[in-house]
Amino acid sequence: MNGVTRTPTSLSQGSRTRGGIGESTLRPDGTLKVTGEFAYASDMWHEDMVWGHTLRSPHAHAEIVSVDTTEALRQPGVHAVLTYDDLPAEVRHYGLEIQDTPVLAHGRVRHHGEPVAVVAADHPETARRAAAKIRVEYAELPVVHDEESATAPGAPLLHPGRDDHHAGHVPHPNVVHRQPIVRGDAAAAAARADVVVTGEYEVGMQDQAFLGPESGLAVPAEDGGVDLYVATQWLHADLRQIAPVLGLPEDKVRMTLSGVGGAFGGREDLSMQIHACLLALRTGRPVKMVYNRFESFFGHVHRHPAKLRYEHGATRDGRLTHMRCRIVLDGGAYASSSPAVVGNASSLAVGPYVVDDVEIEAVALYTNNPPCGAMRGFGAVQACFAYEAQMDRLAAELGLDPVEFRQRNAMSQGSVLPTGQEVDSPAPVAEILRRVKAMPLPPARQWETAGGDGTAADVRALPGGLSNTTHGEGVVRGVGYAVGIKNVGFSEGFDDYSTARVRLEVVAGEPVATVHTAMAEVGQGGITVHAQIARTELGVTQVSILPADTRVGSAGSTSASRQTYVTGGAVKHACAAVREQVLRLGRERFGAHHPAWATAELLLEGGKVVTDGGEVLASLADVVEGETLEADLEWRHRPTEPFDLRTGQGRGHVQYSFAAHRAVVEVDTELGLVKVVELACAQDVGKALNPQSVVGQIQGGTTQGLGLAVMEEIVVDPAAKVRNPSFTDYLIPTILDTPTIPVDVLELADEHAPYGLRGAGEAPTLSSTPAVVAAIRQATGLALRRVPVRPEHLTVDPPQGQP
Repeated sequence: MNGVTRTPTSLSQGSRTRGGIGESTLRPDGTLKVTGEFAYASDMWHEDMVWGHTLRSPHAHAEIVSVDTTEALRQPGVHAVLTYDDLPAEVRHYGLEIQDTPVLAHGRVRHHGEPVAVVAADHPETARRAAAKIRVEYAELPVVHDEESATAPGAPLLHPGRDDHHAGHVPHPNVVHRQPIVRGDAAAAAARADVVVTGEYEVGMQDQAFLGPESGLAVPAEDGGVDLYVATQWLHADLRQIAPVLGLPEDKVRMTLSGVGGAFGGREDLSMQIHACLLALRTGRPVKMVYNRFESFFGHVHRHPAKLRYEHGATRDGRLTHMRCRIVLDGGAYASSSPAVVGNASSLAVGPYVVDDVEIEAVALYTNNPPCGAMRGFGAVQACFAYEAQMDRLAAELGLDPVEFRQRNAMSQGSVLPTGQEVDSPAPVAEILRRVKAMPLPPARQWETAGGDGTAADVRALPGGLSNTTHGEGVVRGVGYAVGIKNVGFSEGFDDYSTARVRLEVVAGEPVATVHTAMAEVGQGGITVHAQIARTELGVTQVSILPADTRVGSAGSTSASRQTYVTGGAVKHACAAVREQVLRLGRERFGAHHPAWATAELLLEGGKVVTDGGEVLASLADVVEGETLEADLEWRHRPTEPFDLRTGQGRGHVQYSFAAHRAVVEVDTELGLVKVVELACAQDVGKALNPQSVVGQIQGGTTQGLGLAVMEEIVVDPAAKVRNPSFTDYLIPTILDTPTIPVDVLELADEHAPYGLRGAGEAPTLSSTPAVVAAIRQATGLALRRVPVRPEHLTVDPPQGQP
């Protein structure tokens, strides 16, 4: 308190603030989640709520001739049935970048499962039955399902009369976006190559497969607005799209994040948000909408399936001469984030390698297939599968070890990308390859007993697992390597910022920090890190994290591996602003009692104000008592710029992350079954703010890449209809499929980032897929140019001329 003289003391190490950055602190939501007590969006309840349900199209492309809701409205318990004609505002389309997605279909449907009408009823089963009574007459139209059908003369135009900012530079209206990248002279370099390898590759459509389905609760408000509680990745982007469709100003659409059961990009686009709000405003009752698993497969975007053609050249001593590639991404019926995915796929198409002469083209198509958009890896996954297959083929042609060949061509800090951008932070590509190769290999034939008599001790260690298809006969081991590069943060000139509000006050005699952001916690551990940052910067133990909502400024999307970097950076800088207020207040209250207040470098540690030498000047509680100190600010990383639409040149990305994998697999060559025994990973994260969470992110991303390699694909038939919308038929790795994942974490600081950190969540998703497939190739001798690899790919005789 003012006027009290205190004798400075020294701060012992034991009294420094605990739970700060660099520690593996417990997640506040962790125990609740593993015990089943965490409240997810689907658990929300309101006493007088009704239930919403969506009627979806059974066709992929059809004219809507008529819609008759008479019988549905007659159903007892039904409160409302809405179609396109019932929408309240002139704005009736939405989209992240291009507003081409209708709230409800009008005139025609463009993909299987497109929403046509929504129903509100007093019970979910009543709503479903009422939706089934809506009579929709369709006239089917020809289906656009690939590049040939999309760009052929006379092809049906999915969005005639396009006026978006990409429309003027694409070769056909059914091309969403095109990005070429040209550097050097690839033709001249090809003439100097001793070896040229070409290959065509294909990546299937992967689903995010989050376990918590789309869900939310919309509550009409007395002021004519609506309060929406929803599981999403980006509150303010949702708000920007929802309010115009409702005909409301943004301040009358109040959004609060509810419990999110995973995302991986699939919640970046809208799903049920507008529909629930429309029904709530029409009925005057709270409306809850929860998709079942079947509907969830139609309710969100997926990873873009891709076809890629690559050509690489190299000299006899193993140096890359040139690279040419063309990447075709299927964006489905609506644009979603396809333009940005094209930007990533093209700018990262060369991989983490030095190649001076390149010709790259990437395009995304409009088709009648399911809409595709953001998914972990965001365009870099597809490219990585292709360029890493090429690296293995080149190494084989040259008689070089595949890891050594990669190391000879690996980029490093100071390397220049095909876009002309210099890599201005550590790029330890060769080192992470060295580390992952140096890890001990798992023992062979782990299914055998310790006595080595050849009997099967545990069929779970064999291909086929508990199906008990083999006891080791016909099982061959393979080892494969891969490395990838992923950008961090929003790119191409996007104003990528985040907002944080931090408050410091004394509660019951203890200093307490409160952090408020709109960051969506989707399972990545962001709220844990925010508390760690506040403890580190403000020297407090008690930190309260307020629920994310739109009462505070935007935090951007929980995607692009950006939240710890950008929103963490905003929290750090808001804390720094509060710290300055603390020190200014301390100087006013105690400056006369000790000269260090005016002359020393002062820190907040262990609940005290201390000098950089550890001398305690005052307790934080005494300094702040009776005051509430607060800072609310935006923080931005370094600016980026768009890629040139002709050459692809430009400083498009703010940061890069790198991961390498070694996969060990065992393949039953007779039945085509694969057991991934181990997926070792080495990754540079700059600074591990929470080491345990970082390892968890790496292991999770690795597992998702494993799924794409051998299990996961949404099957779309020639009529553009989804054939496997369930977890019975769409398979994801379980604990029995997931191998041991040893992780070697490097911490090479990026001086441009808060604490030197590097976004870590996506990079392991890239290289795990090609590493697994490379291992299967080594075991079988097959080319395997498509993922996921299925049993029939390993057992059916390959086409003539294919290995």
